[in-house]
This record gives sequence, structure tokens and C-alpha cells, in this order.
Amino acid sequence: MASEIKIYCKNLEEYIEIRGGESMLEVSQRLKSRLGFDPICVTVNNKVRTLRFEVFAPVQVEFFDASSRLGDRVYILSLCMLLYKAVHDLYPDRVLRMEHSVANGTYCRLYGGDDAVVDASVVQTIKQRMEQLADADIPFVPHTELTADVVEKLKVQGLADKAQVLATTHNIYTTYFSLDDTIDSYYCHLAPSTACLKPFNLVAYKNGMLLLPRNIDRPNVACQPVAQDKVFDAFTEYNDLNRIIGIKNVGELNRAVENKYDIRTLITVAEAVHERKFAGIAYEIARRYKEGGARVVLLAGPSSSGKTTSSKRLGIQLMANLLVPKVISLDNYFVNRDDTPVDENGEKDFESLYALDLDLFNRDLNDLIAGKEVAMPTYNFEKGAREYRGDTLRLGPNTVLLMEGIHGLNPELTASIADDQKFRVYASALSTINIDDHNWLTTSDNRLLRRIVRDHKYRGTSARDTIARWPSVRRGERKWIFPYQENADAIFNSSLIFELGVMRDYAEEILRQVPRDVPEYAEASRLRHLLSFFEPISSKCVPGNSLLREFLGGSTFHY
Repeated sequence: MASEIKIYCKNLEEYIEIRGGESMLEVSQRLKSRLGFDPICVTVNNKVRTLRFEVFAPVQVEFFDASSRLGDRVYILSLCMLLYKAVHDLYPDRVLRMEHSVANGTYCRLYGGDDAVVDASVVQTIKQRMEQLADADIPFVPHTELTADVVEKLKVQGLADKAQVLATTHNIYTTYFSLDDTIDSYYCHLAPSTACLKPFNLVAYKNGMLLLPRNIDRPNVACQPVAQDKVFDAFTEYNDLNRIIGIKNVGELNRAVENKYDIRTLITVAEAVHERKFAGIAYEIARRYKEGGARVVLLAGPSSSGKTTSSKRLGIQLMANLLVPKVISLDNYFVNRDDTPVDENGEKDFESLYALDLDLFNRDLNDLIAGKEVAMPTYNFEKGAREYRGDTLRLGPNTVLLMEGIHGLNPELTASIADDQKFRVYASALSTINIDDHNWLTTSDNRLLRRIVRDHKYRGTSARDTIARWPSVRRGERKWIFPYQENADAIFNSSLIFELGVMRDYAEEILRQVPRDVPEYAEASRLRHLLSFFEPISSKCVPGNSLLREFLGGSTFHY
């Protein structure tokens, strides 16, 4: 008979007795009425585990549902395996590739066969099979075996991309999942069963499919697609480049790292693509300026998207097009601290559009465009007040205003400025490299790792504090940035295909400093696992004007 042990449940803030070897799924079912929700995953000693994890000793546990930050990732990847299982059942000769997140869902393509565009009837057939599998309540069963054995099993099932990645990570053991007779591997744990994944939707989108999860705000319905054609095109441009250079996943990148000549060439090409994009944007601004428009250039983007370096490199290209950029900091237009709006928790919301003095800002811009000399404010952050210190600005011939800030694409920021006088640029790290065909690197993870490294180096902020603040940052982005992406006249993808290889050693050292006894350890552990798929790349290969230097240090620019 199994011995009784006590574990501490953070949800209930009390010890509970379980049988030694009992799974967290069994425990959660017993506690369901007290928890008040259906868990999809659990942390055991602050490390994410599948609910099928069995406990044999005293531990601390916390259960999470699909609406939580940890649970949402488990839910999305489980939904991806459900889609893969349906495709594998119906079209075993086709290759399913999860390309990237866009339009409220995950964009997927089918390759192989005649490689034709996926039509609505095929998508509907796949969706029906997914619904059948969800109704059948089939368990996602984890297995941990020698990596060499897992590689062979993946090859047999036609998942050569996953086999290649695992072969380059040099781990002795690997965990994979089975769903009935189908296996797959993911860098995160999965849900206990397919019944946890409803509702969802699958619709035809572009040349493929859009996998839509449940709506976080209305969990009884699936998300609806939103128009993001410009963002989609930016992803597609870089995916096409990856295919040309022959690297579309981490396994192929790791092979290139083994050949130092190849990786230096890869870095040179990736940096050249950035320079070409900056040059193209600057040329378009100059063309519009000559036609009487584009006096104001607004560069916006989410946290750690590289806005500062982007503005500097764009400024250089504007000068190459015989324009003089004059930089205005939106920070200088903050309202006095006492007038700052508050959020739903009653705390001052410095990321709100209304933390800026919009009337003064628009009045100054109009005067500058009209050729007037304007007294420029400076914000005293110690006093929390705007000051005037005698600084003035007048726009001379061939001069454009260049402003960088999170609200640049929001029409309300420059409501009194005619549209033809504005040129709006959206910058974000739209990650285009996949770990493998079913695991993609999210833009959020890409930016979070950048921010962890930058904040530690330049602000003395621990990884724990950066991770703890990230959900708040993301909420602000969803409210103030992402709804306006499609307003951009140009989109700059600031991601670099090689960057996580370069950042691996920097970030891992910082992430290891997160204590095991804090909630942020779960995210730190997941990020370290994500980085483990990348072979390290020496930062010596990265040029001084690279956007990546904004986070690593060693830039030729002054920040």
C-alpha cells in the first residue's frame, strides 16, 4: 500500500495528504471543487510539469488553468499537437509546419504532395477530425527515453526536423508525447488530455490555415481572426529569406554554427537585410518628403523591439537621402506626475497615451511644421514635472522630425497632424526561425530574453524582476500598441536569425540567478530550456552597429 505524504498546495495555502506516487491529475480532480477551475498544468517546486506528473516526496505545488500565463502556453502547444494528430491521420504524406503567431492565432502550412494552396474543404475536414479527437478525451502521455532512441522514433514518423534538432542538443534523455498512436516533441509540457482543448477553431487563411485558440476574455468561444496583412507580409518576407539561405529551423542553424565560415556568412547576410530595410524605408520617406509630405517620422514598437537602434540607423539612412533628422523625445511631453492617469488597480499608468500632454505635443508639432521656432520642454523625472530650460527648435530645409515611442502608430497621438505629413514605422522582433516544424520561437519570448539581458547589464535589474514585470508590460502592449500595428506605413522586423545563439551564454548566466523558491523560477527554467536548443555563437562575430548590440553592449552607437 502506498504511503501517505503531505504536499503544500499554494492555491489553497495549506498542506494536503496524497498517496505516494499519485499523479497531480488525480489530486487536482479530488480538489476541483475547492480550486474552482479545471487545471491544465501544475508547478512542482516552481517548475512546470504535466498534470500526469507523479509525486513521491513532499513538494510544493500550484495548479494553473488555461487562462493563466503558464497554462496558456501549455494549451496552445497541446492544440498544436491535436492539429498535427489530425493531419497525420488524414494526410500522412503531408508535412505540417507551424509558421508563426498572427491575426489572433497560429498560421500553419501543409507541404508535400502537390504543395497546393490548402482550400476551405481540406481545412474543414481537418477541423472535424480535431473535434472528434477532442470529444474522445485522448490522453497526452509523456515518455522520457534515451535521446538516440527518440530520434529514431521521430525519423520513422517522418519528423526529420525534430530528429535533427535533438541530435544537435546533445542531451542524453528527451521527453516526448504520444497521442494515441502518434508521437511528437515539444519544448513545454502538454495538457492531460484532448478534452481540455475546446473550444478552438481552424479556418483557411492566406495559403494555409489559422489555428485559433479559445478567447481569453470569453473562454466559451474561440478567438476570431483579426486583419494583420502587413505583419503577415513581414513574416513572409523573412521566411522566404530563410528558405533561400537554407536555414528554417534551429537544427539547421546549429549545423551552420559548426562551420564557422557559414555562421559568419549568415550573420553578414542577416545584417545586410536589416541595412537594406532601413535604406528602403528612408528612401520612401525621402520620396514622400519631396512630394510635400512626411515631415514627421514616428517609430513605434513593443518593449525590446530595438526601437532606439532602429531610430539611429534610420537617421543615418535619412541623411544618406539628403534629409536632416531632428529627434524629439516623447518622454519630454509627460504630464506632471500628479496628473498621470491611473490603471484599474489604482496605480499610475505611465504607459497610457494620456500620460502625455497631447494638446501641447500637437500644438508644438504644428508650429514646427509651419516653420516656427518652438520652445522645447524637458521632463524632470526626479521632480515629476515638465520644465523649460531655454532649448528651442526650428526646422530648416530638408529637415524631418524623428520620434520614437510606444504610441507612434496611435492616431490620437498626432490627431491634429495631417496624415500625409506623417510616416509611421512599426518595429518588432517578428521571430522567423522555428525550433522545428511544430515549435516556433514566439516574438514575446524573443523580446523577453532581450530585455532580461539589457536590464541586467544597463539597469542592474535581476532576471526575476524582469520576468515578474513582463505580464504588466504585455498587458500595456495589447492595449496601446498591437491594435495599431496595421496603421504602419512600413514594418521593420528587428529579429536576427542568429540572435538567440549569441544571447544564449549571456541569458543563461542571468537566468541561473533566479532562486528556486520564487514563482519566477518556472519561467526562468522554461527560458533556459528554450535556449538549450541553440548552439552558442560568439558575440565577436556581431558587428558594432548591429541592433543586437543595443542589448548585449559594445555598440558603436551612444545610448
